[in-house]
Amino acid sequence: MKTTTMFTELLVLALAAGCSREEDGMGPAQKAGKAVDEAGDKVARELRAPLEKADEAAKKLAERAEEERRQLAERTEDAREKIKDATEEAGRGLQKVTGKVGEKVEQAGEKMQDAAR
Repeated sequence: MKTTTMFTELLVLALAAGCSREEDGMGPAQKAGKAVDEAGDKVARELRAPLEKADEAAKKLAERAEEERRQLAERTEDAREKIKDATEEAGRGLQKVTGKVGEKVEQAGEKMQDAAR
């Protein structure tokens, strides 16, 4: 909307310039062209700063997103390692328990054989 307002103002200025040649030797078309060029330059200058700020904000956001992705990848890898370690530990514990149960079953079998004699 701001751009439309500026161009409207520009056209009003161009029309206000009149149709006669003045001392500077520029006719109305030249004055209108100059006014359009100046208005375009002004709009470009006014838009440049917000565009640069938006670009910088986008870069910072991308950097933060990349850092978050990296941290998430690290935490995921840490979790995988912990799960792997816990699984291995559970497997070792299961082997111990299985061994002890086997011993107890063997002892119970021996007692049953002794009692049967």
